Amino acid sequence: MKTNKLLAGVLVLQGVILIGQWTGTGYLTSAQAQIPDPANRQLQMVDELKELNTKMDKLVGILEGGDLQVKVAKSDDEKGGAPSRK
Repeated sequence: MKTNKLLAGVLVLQGVILIGQWTGTGYLTSAQAQIPDPANRQLQMVDELKELNTKMDKLVGILEGGDLQVKVAKSDDEKGGAPSRK
C-alpha cells in the first residue's frame, strides 16, 4: 500500500515535468550570447596604448631632465633594532 502511493506520487511528478517540457514553460531562461566586436576592442586597445605612451613620455622626460629626487628611508636595523615579534 505504501509503495503504491509512492509510485503514484512519482508518476504524477513525472507527468508534471513532461507537461512543462511540452508546453515550454520551463524555469530556466534562455542564454543570450553577446556578439564580440573585434573592431571596437581594437580601437579601445589603441586608445589605451596612446594614454600609456603619453604617461611614459612624461616619465622619460622627468628622468632625462634630472629633476628627480630620491629619498631613501632608513631600514629597521638602522632605526634601532628589528620590530618585536609576538
